[in-house]
Amino acid sequence: MCAQFHPTEDLLVSASLDQSVRVWDFSGLRKKSVAPGPTGLADHLRNPQATDLFGQADAVVKHVLEGHDRGVNWASFHPNLPLIVSAADDRQVKLWRMNDAKAWEVDTCRGHYNNVSCALFHARHELILSNSEDKSIRVWDMTKRVCLHTFRREHERYWVLSSHPTLNLFAAGHDAGMILFKLQRERPAYAIHNNMLFYIKDRQLRKLDMSTNRDAPVMQIKGGGRHQPYSMSLNHAEWCVLVSWRVGDTHTYELYNVSRDGEAASTAEPMRGHATTAVWVARNRFAVLEKNNQLIIKNLKNEVSKKIATPTCEEIMYAGTGMLLLREVDAVQLLDVQQKRTVASVKVSKCRYAIWNSDMSLVALLGKHTVTICTKKLEQLCSITEGARVKSGAFDDSNSHPVFIYTTANHIKYCCKEGDHGIIRTLDVPVYAVKVIANEAGARVVCLDREARPKVLNIDPTEYRLSKRFGYPEVALHFVKDARTRLELSLQCGNIEVALEAAKSLDDPDAWEKLADAARNAGNHQIVEMCYQRTKNFDKLSFLYLITGNLDKLRKMMKIAEIRKDVSSQFQGALLLGDVAERIRLLKNAGQVYGTK
Repeated sequence: MCAQFHPTEDLLVSASLDQSVRVWDFSGLRKKSVAPGPTGLADHLRNPQATDLFGQADAVVKHVLEGHDRGVNWASFHPNLPLIVSAADDRQVKLWRMNDAKAWEVDTCRGHYNNVSCALFHARHELILSNSEDKSIRVWDMTKRVCLHTFRREHERYWVLSSHPTLNLFAAGHDAGMILFKLQRERPAYAIHNNMLFYIKDRQLRKLDMSTNRDAPVMQIKGGGRHQPYSMSLNHAEWCVLVSWRVGDTHTYELYNVSRDGEAASTAEPMRGHATTAVWVARNRFAVLEKNNQLIIKNLKNEVSKKIATPTCEEIMYAGTGMLLLREVDAVQLLDVQQKRTVASVKVSKCRYAIWNSDMSLVALLGKHTVTICTKKLEQLCSITEGARVKSGAFDDSNSHPVFIYTTANHIKYCCKEGDHGIIRTLDVPVYAVKVIANEAGARVVCLDREARPKVLNIDPTEYRLSKRFGYPEVALHFVKDARTRLELSLQCGNIEVALEAAKSLDDPDAWEKLADAARNAGNHQIVEMCYQRTKNFDKLSFLYLITGNLDKLRKMMKIAEIRKDVSSQFQGALLLGDVAERIRLLKNAGQVYGTK
């Protein structure tokens, strides 16, 4: 039913309906270099199981793993440990360990209630994923052998799982298609105070001085098991940190006291509690949102001092001393904690993060695909929609016109409060912007990548300082070097020649389409022709030749359609050219002959 190679050794693992898992050693393939002697064929005929036709056996069974009660559908190796996972029709997922001499069963994961189709290891965490005809995907703790999560569909059975070779992405195939998902939260937990970045990496709170690039550990983080923290909130007045965790359906927080010098690690146990989110609201108060949508205000001893009912709140976010942002399904409310009343609201669907500028006069509310900029009283100034997911952002407060710099999966972009927005530069991998450091000479974006490693990316602020806010795309074009930004600017100011250079540099269909539209509007049909040729848009190319009266090239398009065996385009070309004989020939070849004798 399944066979897979070991990632580094000359081994194969196979799963069979004979209820066994077998590990095969095929190192003999490497040793086979000469033809067999004259007795090789006779030996093979006498004992075909012991030898193959070319000499010694290519693959020999090294281990036979027996333990399943029914046919085994899947078996796979761990990427770097001597472990095997198997899935079978007995509704069980089994974990096996092996060495050079033997292999043995370690434990069984029980929980599926129909045939288990596939199982595999998580490459970076001690997790096993399995899917089943019971319409569920299950995630198992590899050490405790307990189910951590269950993802279920209503009507379709799951059949196969696959993991991305480098990213934290998984795909699962079911009756009606497939789903793509990830397990672990990849956004690092961090907090900013002046020029200090506090972030959590490898269960350790660290601080980075962004002015000197000095990075140092602060203390160990003890909770959350192997999971990444969901978020953190810093109280710089009392030097306390709130760390929130979300492990399955269990949501907890921990309260740590950080040493004031920020160097020595604290050994004291943190104070803990259960809550969806924990956020500071004052120097000696923090708010936690419980699962029943009850908002609790607590003091530094983790004692309850106030309760506020928030029936529709899903998450809370920082909004300054004594204030909180309450995220609802389709809105964000500004709550005065002291007065226990909502003082403002704005319609924002599924807001995920709130990012304030330095004087807290502006806030950017980030959704999965939206950026909404509001005043501190939640008066909406602008809202833009992105095709790619919005990851993070920070304000450039270096002049009197704050600009929000944000990242998507593959770009660093900007958004002004007037609504102007655009691309600053492209990204090879997603990063999370935490602070923008700008001056007259240029700007830097301090980021964390998905491994919580600090990075500093240089950006050119000329485009967002000059082009759109003040209406000078021609001026910005002399400074900007990013090809995609140059394309956008040149199209804005109607400079088709510069746009052509940028499109050639990018050489992707989207760039050629944009250039074709602009050149067509400008009446430059030579560049339109080039764009359609680059994108192989034969239908639009034929129509272009028709309306420009270029019949010779239209005949060439008909010949190209013949070479492409596109009879429909060939017939259309003959129709546009008025070639009756060619149309009759095509109809005869297609068997479209009608009439009476």
